[in-house]
Amino acid sequence: MLSTRNIQAAVFTCCMVMVFVASAGDMYKWKDKDGVWHFSSTPPETDEKFNTVEMPADPKPMVGMRKLGLDREPEYSFINNIWGPVELELKLHDAENVVSEPPLPARLTLSGQTEERLLKIKAADPSLGFSYRLSYRQMIGPPLKQLPAEVNYYPPFPLGMEFPISQGFDGDVTHKEPPNQYAVDIVMPIGTPILAARSGRVMDMEDDFHGAAQQKRYLTRSNQIRILHDDGTMAVYAHLQANSLKVRQGTIVKRGQWIANSGNTGYSNGPHLHFVVQLNAGMSLESIPFRFVTPTAGTMTPSDRMMISGVIPVR
Repeated sequence: MLSTRNIQAAVFTCCMVMVFVASAGDMYKWKDKDGVWHFSSTPPETDEKFNTVEMPADPKPMVGMRKLGLDREPEYSFINNIWGPVELELKLHDAENVVSEPPLPARLTLSGQTEERLLKIKAADPSLGFSYRLSYRQMIGPPLKQLPAEVNYYPPFPLGMEFPISQGFDGDVTHKEPPNQYAVDIVMPIGTPILAARSGRVMDMEDDFHGAAQQKRYLTRSNQIRILHDDGTMAVYAHLQANSLKVRQGTIVKRGQWIANSGNTGYSNGPHLHFVVQLNAGMSLESIPFRFVTPTAGTMTPSDRMMISGVIPVR
């Protein structure tokens, strides 16, 4: 009798900053007039004073995977949990007597909010057993082979306001790595309206984090909105005020639309907006230089200590 080895499929995910869909929330704590403590997901309806207790976020992966089919011909389905495309890189390791459809390694793009059967595996010689390990990496955004033509963006705050840039392109503090190399930090008071610098679809967002500090545990605890543009680039607005988002995932926003309020959350040493334009350069998240439109209809390249003025009114 022929012996058949068990199929082995070990999956490894490669994570990056700001690609988890987190599920967090606030709890409210107060003592009533009789001295009884109450805990609730909603604040009291009375005038009683209450404290807000931050609940830990439960990260949800950007991409999930399900194994389907028969043991002798397994199939793998991938689920994209965000509202925009994700690139996947699939690889086989320690494969013996295995063929796959499509042949691996391969890079595939999974549309937003979809589940697709992307991989089928079977024995090259059906009379023998087979074994393998499967791994995949994920990268947010559609893969782009060239830089976009559009690099002019409107300042992400209303007409009549003016704020300084505390850290610009290639900043020594936190703007040295490719995903944030061409980011700008704009100092502004908490609660300042944040406007969409360009039209697009809300791809991903986080609204429930509180607090800020320059500590590693705060690196992934910044409230943010990621907007996908029609050319495949993505704008990220980060350090937003908790519970201030005015849009939902998947919705189309227009340039100048009020999307949230500025805040001071995550890895931060003071109230400011972190703004960056990113793209997927083929399984690599990179930022790109851009220009801000000025009130005189010109453009300017942002730099440290430069003052920038709002151009568009709140929609």
